[in-house]
Amino acid sequence: MLFCTLSFFVKGMQGIILKLSIFLKTICKKGCGSMYLIKRKQDLNENTFKMDILAERLAKSAQPGQFVIVKLHEKGERIPLTIADYDREEGTVSIVVQAVGGSTQRMKSMNEGDYLMDIAGPLGKPSDFVEDFEEIKDKNVLFVAGGVGSAPVYPQVKWLHENGVNADVIIGGRSAELVILKEEMSKVANEVYIATDDGSLGMKGRVTDMINHLVNVEGKKYDLVIAIGPLIMMKFVALQTKELGIPTVVSMNPIMVDGTGMCGACRVTVGGKIMFACVDGPEFDGHLVDFDEAMRRATTYKEKEKLHQFKAEECQCHRG
Repeated sequence: MLFCTLSFFVKGMQGIILKLSIFLKTICKKGCGSMYLIKRKQDLNENTFKMDILAERLAKSAQPGQFVIVKLHEKGERIPLTIADYDREEGTVSIVVQAVGGSTQRMKSMNEGDYLMDIAGPLGKPSDFVEDFEEIKDKNVLFVAGGVGSAPVYPQVKWLHENGVNADVIIGGRSAELVILKEEMSKVANEVYIATDDGSLGMKGRVTDMINHLVNVEGKKYDLVIAIGPLIMMKFVALQTKELGIPTVVSMNPIMVDGTGMCGACRVTVGGKIMFACVDGPEFDGHLVDFDEAMRRATTYKEKEKLHQFKAEECQCHRG
């Protein structure tokens, strides 16, 4: 009799534990604490995609120029990504990702309805004009976006547009299919100019050729240039604008680990001083940045990243 009673009790407890486990998993998937719903996903080209992530508290405090760090799973890589847009009412933030390594390739395979394990932010300082609007409201501003640099440029142009400042934008890419967010940018910019290396869209040439055309051929006057894109692009834009006498801001994206300034991985040299992109930036005076050092540091883990990507692809093939 006692044995039957204990057996019934144990089975009852097992049922309660199972139900509790299911309940906890359910509320976790609703984003209560540690998981974040991918509400929308849009492919921008073959290797680049945009995700709208449900993260209400983050969306309420996000500002142009800031970034987030994403983790896909418990042992996953910490991936720093610029905030490409935010919707405070809907409670979403947008990120644009280029699948170039193992973690971003895995992220590319995720779809609407899936969950990211963790997203931390907003990190970094907002763009200077958010706090010093009086300094920029009467200036002629030119944004220069290279490749996926259109993603961080867009919320800045949008913010200025909402506050009555219409900026011009140059978008550059190797070819037409690599030019992203052109339509979205056209809705918030004064003018959008396209430059592609192969001439498949807009002017044939680089963004520096377009700057030269606008300033020296069309006679446009700019008080500030904000350039975001590959390091080599930002370097040559800064060299050009220095000759033209136009103050220039660049957004640095060095190797980053913790995103709080403690690890020191994201250090950059600006005006001979060591700065940390995650807390002092990511935006700096482009005429003071040591781009050559930044480019050397950016290749530090390239071979390890290739190996990680190879293993990820090999694993995927076995699963397939």
